Amino acid sequence: MPLTVYNTLTRRKEPFVPLDPHHVRLYVCGPTVYDFAHIGNGRPYVIFDVLTRLLRHLYPKVTYARNITDIDDKIIVAAQKNKEEIFDLTRRTTDYFQEDMKAIGNSPPDIEPHATTHVKEMVSMIATLIEKEHAYEKDGHVLFSVRSFPSYGRLSRCQHDEMIAGARVEVAPYKRDPEDFVLWKPSEKGVPGWKSPWGYGRPGWHIECSAMSSKYLGETFDIHGGGQDLIFPHHENEIAQSQACFGPKTFARIWLHNGMLTVNGEKMSKSLGNFITVHQLLEKLPGEVIRLVLLSAHYRQPLDWNENTVFQCRQSLDRFYTALRGRDLSEKQPACETVKVALEDDLNTPLAISALHDLVTRLNKARNEKEKNKLASTLQASGEWLGLLQQNPERWFKGKTGIDENKIMELIEARTQARKEKNFLEADSIRDELLKTGVLLEDTPEGTLWRQQ
Repeated sequence: MPLTVYNTLTRRKEPFVPLDPHHVRLYVCGPTVYDFAHIGNGRPYVIFDVLTRLLRHLYPKVTYARNITDIDDKIIVAAQKNKEEIFDLTRRTTDYFQEDMKAIGNSPPDIEPHATTHVKEMVSMIATLIEKEHAYEKDGHVLFSVRSFPSYGRLSRCQHDEMIAGARVEVAPYKRDPEDFVLWKPSEKGVPGWKSPWGYGRPGWHIECSAMSSKYLGETFDIHGGGQDLIFPHHENEIAQSQACFGPKTFARIWLHNGMLTVNGEKMSKSLGNFITVHQLLEKLPGEVIRLVLLSAHYRQPLDWNENTVFQCRQSLDRFYTALRGRDLSEKQPACETVKVALEDDLNTPLAISALHDLVTRLNKARNEKEKNKLASTLQASGEWLGLLQQNPERWFKGKTGIDENKIMELIEARTQARKEKNFLEADSIRDELLKTGVLLEDTPEGTLWRQQ
């Protein structure tokens, strides 16, 4: 079936028809790098990584761009609080972000532009907006005139009063209207800034994505993605300034937004003590478990992070890797058609995961080794579409045990010898000793296997 996606702009599912069938272009709003990414931040990057994987299977070329916002008021405040240079902070937190995203199975984007290296493009866009009378300068600030853009609000479908309240902006004296948003602002002493026709300053947040996406993907491209919290005002503002600059019907044709993440049924916040970063989770969970949790609900629906879901996803991965364990995967097989069809239906990852379970059930019922190996290879190929099941099964089960693997093997051999000598008390003692370190033993016809609990 053809790929269909839910377009936030039209509020309906529609067939995906790329501008150029030989080259699909995708932009996703990246992180503002002032701290570790929380688990809610991680959800869109996993989702759009899966979308990119799918697109690469369907089209000959895909360009995936995801920016790094490395100049922002939050960054300035964090650097002052930490008593460190802003660029030291952003370099460090960018490294953490990239490492954490890799650990949960995300491939890097094709293009990862930094806002601070694209100020020239932002200044050029702002100058064009002023020239076209969609923006104005006052007291060193440049603001976009929302009333100059009649279709403003089409994406979010907010009314005028809702826009003002939703933007949560100060009605500053340099604004003609409360809903006008900042394109450029002056920088005080000690704050990063650049020379511009309007004085020394820095760009507003919204103009950054418009400038970088147009540079690398063109004035019109296929897909723009992000969390639902970005629909207004960020994405609404991106559309307004981009189309006001480049012309109507430019910018992104399809808008995809993922649902929000809660923790144990509550909105995540530091005040509630339920603020969880990906970095923290990786200290106690394999990245693949985190990834599967983030894919366990349909991307447009809310997702609740809780211990029960984490446990279930870990059990699922144990089941998948058990099916792969000891199998000959040298004869490659294509992915299961059910997985492909599920993902082509607006990225239905829960249905795709269900198809993986069905494959395991078929494998377990298979009567000969050749069929089992074939189904195992299909399972692994299908998992790749979701960014799952690509590591060695033994590595999955052994994980980080805190004990030397050679020592484990010595104990297993000692237990095997004790069992041969019918010294079952000693064999049970060794098994219990390993269990205390989180190592589970499994006796099979081929010998004793072990995995992390």
